[in-house]
Amino acid sequence: MRSEPRFDEAIHAPTRLRLCAMLRPLDGADFSAIATTLQLSEANLSKTVRNLVELGYLRSSKQASLERSDARQITTVTLTPMGRRAFDGHLAALRAMAGE
Repeated sequence: MRSEPRFDEAIHAPTRLRLCAMLRPLDGADFSAIATTLQLSEANLSKTVRNLVELGYLRSSKQASLERSDARQITTVTLTPMGRRAFDGHLAALRAMAGE
């Protein structure tokens, strides 16, 4: 199913675009794994995630780690259905601009 082309300024910034692209095929990803994969500082990733959560494009959840005995939690980041539509629409807009 092709998405309606819609250029999205909120997604177009390189870090946001890379984050959404990484999450698109996944059910969710661990915050630390995202930071490592995208080669981002945790502070930069945290700010990016927070901004996209505020837009409704991402969801962030914390849960206890099964591998750890301390109180530290694992943060999981997920692309929401709204975020998926926005990302797909943005890609469709880029394809349309490229003449595809």
